[in-house]
Amino acid sequence: MLNRRTVLTSAALATVPLALPTGALAQSRKDTVSLAMALEPPGLDPTAGAASAIAEIVQYNIFETLTKINSDGSVTPLLAESWEVSPDLKTYTFKIRKGVKFQNGEPLTAQTVKFSFDRAAGEKSTNKDKRTFAAMGVQVVDDYTVVILNKEIDPDFPFLLGQATAIIVEPKSVDTNATKPVGTGPFKLDAWNKGSSVALSKWDGYRNASAIKLKRATFRFISDPAAQVAALLAGDVDVFARVTPRSVPQFSNNPKFQVAVSGSRAKTILAINNKKKPLDDVRVRRAIAAAIDRKAVIQGAGDGYGAPIGSHYVPGAFGYVDTTGVNPYNPEKAKTLLKEAGITTPLELTLTLPPPPYARQGGEVIAAQLAKVGIVAKIQNVEWAQWLSGTYTNKNYDLTIISHVEPFDLGNFAKPDYYWGYQSAKFNTLYDKIKNTGNAGERAKLLGDAQRLIAEDSVAAFLYQPQWVTVANKNIRGLWKDMPVFVNDLSALSWA
Repeated sequence: MLNRRTVLTSAALATVPLALPTGALAQSRKDTVSLAMALEPPGLDPTAGAASAIAEIVQYNIFETLTKINSDGSVTPLLAESWEVSPDLKTYTFKIRKGVKFQNGEPLTAQTVKFSFDRAAGEKSTNKDKRTFAAMGVQVVDDYTVVILNKEIDPDFPFLLGQATAIIVEPKSVDTNATKPVGTGPFKLDAWNKGSSVALSKWDGYRNASAIKLKRATFRFISDPAAQVAALLAGDVDVFARVTPRSVPQFSNNPKFQVAVSGSRAKTILAINNKKKPLDDVRVRRAIAAAIDRKAVIQGAGDGYGAPIGSHYVPGAFGYVDTTGVNPYNPEKAKTLLKEAGITTPLELTLTLPPPPYARQGGEVIAAQLAKVGIVAKIQNVEWAQWLSGTYTNKNYDLTIISHVEPFDLGNFAKPDYYWGYQSAKFNTLYDKIKNTGNAGERAKLLGDAQRLIAEDSVAAFLYQPQWVTVANKNIRGLWKDMPVFVNDLSALSWA
C-alpha cells in the first residue's frame, strides 16, 4: 500500500506537435481577441482585494500559481512540476519548475514561493484567504524544493493553491502589482484605460511562448445588459463569459455564435448585516428568508438558470446536504416571526445593489416579495467600487445581493470581522473540526452540520446556485466548459 500520493506532469504532452495550417491560411489566422466583463476590477493584484473581477483578468494570464485548477475542477501542476503528500495530509513537498522567470527578469525559486506565502499570512496582509496561509509553515529545502507544513488537514489544499489568492509574486514588484502587475504568466499588461478596458499582450519571455496562439487580448467592461448584446452582435466583442442570461435567446439560434451554459460553485445570496438592529435578531432574519420565493428569484434574476440553495453550499459539492427546507417560502410564517420579534410594520430596510444584472433584477423581485410581509426594502443602486468600500469593507448596509464564487469559502463564517457580521462560537468549533478531520465520512457529516447551522441561524437568505452563460464567436476555440473558479484562460484560446 502506498504511503503517499505523487502528482506529476506529463512531459509527453508538452512535446506533441500541433498540426498547423500552412501558406496563406497561416498568415491570415487571427491572433487577437476581445473579451467583455460586467465589472471592472479595482486593481490587478488578487492578493490585495476580494473582487473576483481581478482574477478574471490576471489569473493564469499574468500571474501563476503552484497548481492549476481546470474547467472540470481537477488540479494539475503549473509552477510546481510535482508534489507529494504525507499520509496524514499535513505535509506537502513541492518541486518547483526550473528555468521560470518573472516578467522583470527575476528567476522563480523556492525562496520566491516562501516569500509569497509568508507575505499572504503576514500582519499587513489583506489577502482574503489569510487564514489559510496563516495555518501554513513554509520551509525551503533547496532552490527548487519547498515543504509546506499545514496545521490543518485539508484535502482541498492543492485546489486552494491554484486560486488567485495563492499567486506567486516577485518580491521587488509586490508594492506596485495592483497597477503594474509582474508575474510568470504568458501575458503582460499593455494598458489599463480606467472605466473602459484592460489590454494584455503576449510575453515573448514566457517559458512556452510558442504554444500561445494569441498575441493580444482586450478586456472591455460592459455592465449594461443591452450594451452587452449590442457589442456582441456588432462584433466588437468576441467572448462574453457570464453574460446576462436574458440575452441568450438572441444568440442561441444565431449561426455566428456559440452559447455555453456552465456549472458553478457560486452561491447567490441576500446578505444580511447581522450586527445591525433589528437584523441581529434571528427571528427577523428568518422572517426575511421565509418571505422569499427562491424559484421566482431564479426566474427574475437569472432567467431560470440556477438551482435553489438553503445554505452557503451547492449541489454537487462534497458533503452537500439539502437545506432548502430549513427556511422555506412561507409569507404567513414571516409575518408571525416579525410579530414575535416585536417588529412594528412596515419595517424599513435598505437594499444595496451592485451593478450585475442578477443583483439589480433580483433586487426588484425580492423587494416586491418583502413588501408582502410588511418589510419595505428601499433599493439603493451603487457602482462596484462603492459596493466594495461601503458594503463589503465598511459594512454600511442592511441587505445586499451578491454572488460568492469561491468554491471553498465556508471559512468566511468563522471570520468575526467579515462583512455580514456573523459570530458563532458553535460554528467556529465546528469549522475547526472540519479543518482537522481527515476521514472523508466524518468530514462530510461535519460539513452537513455546518450547512444546517448556517441555515438555522439565517446568516443570510440563501437564494440559488447560478449557472453561467458564455456567448462567443463561433470560431473561438478553448473556452472553459464549466467554471469552478472565475478565470479567462487566454493560454487555451485560439481561432479556428
